[in-house]
This record gives sequence, C-alpha cells and structure tokens, in this order.
Amino acid sequence: MESIYYVVSWACHRKCKHCYETKFRPYVRDELEAVISEAEAAFPQIIENLPERHTFLDLEAPDPTAPGGFVERPGRFILSGGEVLVEPARERIFYPVLERLQERYRGQGNPVVIQTTGDLVTEQIVDDLLERGVTMISVAGMDDFHVGMEGDKRIPVKEKLTRMFEAAGMQKEGRQTPVRGDDTGTANFGFFGATEEAWIGKIWPRGRAWENDLSRATITDNFCNAWSGGLNFLNHRYAGSEVSIEPNGDVYPCCLKTKCPVGNLKEEPLLEILESLEGHPAFEAISMGHPERMGLAFGWDVAKFYDQSSTKTPGGRDYQNLCIGCDRFHEQVLGPVIQDLREKRRAARAPKVRIA
Repeated sequence: MESIYYVVSWACHRKCKHCYETKFRPYVRDELEAVISEAEAAFPQIIENLPERHTFLDLEAPDPTAPGGFVERPGRFILSGGEVLVEPARERIFYPVLERLQERYRGQGNPVVIQTTGDLVTEQIVDDLLERGVTMISVAGMDDFHVGMEGDKRIPVKEKLTRMFEAAGMQKEGRQTPVRGDDTGTANFGFFGATEEAWIGKIWPRGRAWENDLSRATITDNFCNAWSGGLNFLNHRYAGSEVSIEPNGDVYPCCLKTKCPVGNLKEEPLLEILESLEGHPAFEAISMGHPERMGLAFGWDVAKFYDQSSTKTPGGRDYQNLCIGCDRFHEQVLGPVIQDLREKRRAARAPKVRIA
C-alpha cells in the first residue's frame, strides 16, 4: 500500500487541548512503564505481520509492460506518537522500530517519515534518525494549540530547526510527506500544524479536542473522503491507500479511528485483515469516502445516517458531522460484524485436525 501510519507509543511530553487522542499525554512511574512495555512487547509482531513487500501501483504512471499495468513504487512508513522522541520511548521503542524496518525492508527503498513536535530535536537525534533510514522529518507542532508555538513564537523555532536540518544535508519539502516516487536519496524536512489552511484545520471530533469543544466541522466536512481518512484504505495494491496502527497492534481505516479496530497485528497479518473486508458494503463505503452509505445494507439509509450524525458538544452546541454517525453505526450495528469477521479469520488460521 502507499502508506502505513504507525503510532509507536502513547507517551508524549505534552497534553495539547486539541489532540485527537486522550491517551497521548505525559506518563510517570508505573503508568509510563505500562505504556512503554505494551508498545515494546507489541512492535516485533506488528512489523512481522506487515506485508513482506510494502509497495503500491502508481495509477498516475501506467506501464503496459509492468505486472499490473502500472509502475510499482515503494510504500511509505509514517511513524508518530505521542512524541516519538520522548524518553524512554525513543530508545526502547522508536529506534528499535526504525532498525527492525530497515532490516525487514532492506533494499526496497521505502520512505520513512517521522512526525514530531520538534522541540525535542537535537543535532545528535537528527544524525541518529538519518543513520536509521529516516527520509523525512515532519515537524507537526506548528500551530497555536501547542504551548510555546503560538503565532510568531514558532518563527525562531522553525529557523533553528531549518538550520539544524540543512546542516545535516536535508532539504526543505513543502508537503507533509515526500513526493511520490522521489528517488533522489536526499532526506527532507517540513513543517505543519492544525491551522485553518491545513486538512485538519476544522479539528477532528475526537479525544481532548472533543472534550474541549474545539471542533468546528459541519456535516459537509467529510474527513473520511481525504488523506488520513478512510478513503482507499481497502485498495492496498494501489496509490492512495493507507491504514493506521496503534501501539498495541490495533488497525483502523483512518487516523481519526473508527469506534472499533478492524483487526490486530499481534494476531494476524495486515493483508489478511484487509482482504477479509473487501466486498463488505460497510467497509467499501468507508473506502470510497462515503461513510453516510455504510449502513445501506443494514437498514440505515442516508437520511438515518445524517440524523444519527447529530449531537451536542460537551459545551452544549448543536453539532453534526459524519464521524458522529460513523461512531453510532459502529456502536449499534457494526461492532458485532467486525468481531464475527475476526473470529472467521481466526478459525481459518487454526490448524486443521486430521481424523484417522
């Protein structure tokens, strides 16, 4: 597939009010050890259950001589947190994950993007990342929601990081992720944040952002029908496909996360999960970017889905967005369906008992 988004740890040094996940926060003592140990124990099996070849067919590059009729390109890994550079997550999880990916996908040329708030980056860390195969450092804390990055305060931070990255031989990239098919061999860096012009500018109705009444999305803001949404998640052979993985191995069609994971990589291969969902009307609707149609085969017409997408925010505002309808459909209908599919995959993997 084109992109695998892997959240390697819940640990973070910040507790931002706009964060889409309440688990991203500082932890101390036993709580910290628990989240680190969970991710540390899970990542070897998660990586083992990723596709043996992480590639995709580029639909913008037809090639009649190539298998599948299109140019095959290496897929991208995006590694995020929490904050991947916070200790002890950096040494016990993040660096080992980078090294395991290097070993498993050696020679395939897969871009490796990391997302960081940027304030923990040092010259030594930049060198460590480049040595471990990172091809892009994406600084994600450039917005008014990150304390210390408000307005003009982020200008000197960006200038300092730019000098650091360029001294390491990196070049500035205007997008969050590398250009498709970029084979220059030069590592990139870039900056983004939850600003009005960004694709996350309306703020997802999730986590602390929801608790703090920050989402300004409406029913016309279809987060599913965009990158980092569920769009094309089932088209794993082709451009535009992405899934999201949590530290415990849970797999979701989108970064926002549906109410239930579609599987878990500690138990089963990623492609096995995705292929079991192909043709299922609810998941095909998500993959097409039309969540409002995910219930058509279950008695939820579009009008009902829109109605179920209405709620009140914690602050008492009237609010209507498709993510709310998606959550309710999972709670009321799709949860048991996902569990049944999971049980069928488990049964298919079980060793067959021969009767003499």
